[in-house]
Amino acid sequence: MVDGEIASPTWKFTQCFGDKGDVEDITEADIISTVEFDHTGNYLATGDKGGRVVLFERNETKKTCEYKFHTEFQSHEPEFDYLKSLEIEEKINKIKWCRRQNASHFLLSTNDKTIKLWKVFEKSLKVVAENNLSHDGASPSAGGVRHHLAQPPPTFNNSSALRLPRLTHHDTVVAAVPRRTYANAHAYHINSISVNSDGETFISSDDLRINLWNLNIQDQSFNIVDIKPANMEELTEVVTAAEFHPQYCNWFMYASSKGTIKLADMRESALCDQHVKLFEQEEDPTSRSFFSEIISSISDVRFSSDGRYILSRDYLTVKIWDINMENRPVKTIPIHEHLRPRLCDTYENDSIFDKFEVVFSGDGNNVMTGSYNNNFMIYPSDPEKEVEVVLQADKSAFKAKKVGVPTPINGGKKGGSRAGSPAAGSGPGGRMRKETDADQIDFNKKILHMSWHPFEDSIAIAATNNLFVFSAL
Repeated sequence: MVDGEIASPTWKFTQCFGDKGDVEDITEADIISTVEFDHTGNYLATGDKGGRVVLFERNETKKTCEYKFHTEFQSHEPEFDYLKSLEIEEKINKIKWCRRQNASHFLLSTNDKTIKLWKVFEKSLKVVAENNLSHDGASPSAGGVRHHLAQPPPTFNNSSALRLPRLTHHDTVVAAVPRRTYANAHAYHINSISVNSDGETFISSDDLRINLWNLNIQDQSFNIVDIKPANMEELTEVVTAAEFHPQYCNWFMYASSKGTIKLADMRESALCDQHVKLFEQEEDPTSRSFFSEIISSISDVRFSSDGRYILSRDYLTVKIWDINMENRPVKTIPIHEHLRPRLCDTYENDSIFDKFEVVFSGDGNNVMTGSYNNNFMIYPSDPEKEVEVVLQADKSAFKAKKVGVPTPINGGKKGGSRAGSPAAGSGPGGRMRKETDADQIDFNKKILHMSWHPFEDSIAIAATNNLFVFSAL
């Protein structure tokens, strides 16, 4: 966040990758499960439930921020844990890019148990040239002059010249090879990975433990957080997400199902069970209910690019925390407040357990998160600004090319369209709105995964098996 007036941009659909079909026609393996821009914004990666990773590169021939297909590879395969009689899905949980140091790209991908480091590079294919010899048997490199030997060695074709095949460039292909496999370190499902700012280490987190790895060492990791109790019946919380600080390589944070965020310092001790800071907001006792513990669970946490602010998402709200103020967030944004009376329904259809992601813009001036009906929302991070932009990653985006316009966050939110604004389906240029009538919500259409370009106002949204790209006008 920065001081001063911040203008909220107007957004428009620019691209969609996928078959754009109906949800009923989509196979489970095609559903996108993670989206991630690289540090330059020139490349974009997606992972799906079928274990595939697809990379896109920026299309330099376009003036706008558009992408084209780069390569695709199978990152993970389905496995079976014979000791525990458990199937391990091939679904890609997270992808993280390593900072580029040469012509090759390196990225980490993980499923529930195994993390892999992939090297992606351009490879030159060469073939034997058809015209590498002249008609009289002389090599072109010899200028057409035939070299005679005093006593030529015997050959099967009675030729006195040694003919060597010459390789020439035929094509350039993009290759992906696994360089490291980090396995057998997690007893529970991996929920997040984060590459350190030192470029040498990364952390991986499951429900009860966080491990520290060196990128060059695949058979050894250090356990830096362990909240597993001696008696599992005494378990009261689990780790839901973890991330390294973007500037200080010794700091990392992890969130829990109790709604707390803990900041830890690896310089304090080898085991970072004792946190340096604890970000927690006291719950209002009058609003406590059976669902309080479930809806307080944090599904995602992110640092701002300067490391000053922390962004967290639970089922009902998005919170922005100042790293220097632990007792309460500087801003709380209501996302699903209209679902509070319907929590029983969301519990019965398991929607209350949906893990929505949340991201900062590259400059930290805006935040973005998803909702149902394929809607996603953008909000200014400035606590004084109470506006939202609602966009829809659906057929309507590329058919009508609707424009997302900033609107007051509290204006006419009791159902129906906002006062003075068109309805959601009001044609090209119409202003989108967030559906607040619980009876009109399609819980099968939800935006869980997203990424923001590090330097531009361009965003990538995963909607089932489609990848949408939106840019600011």
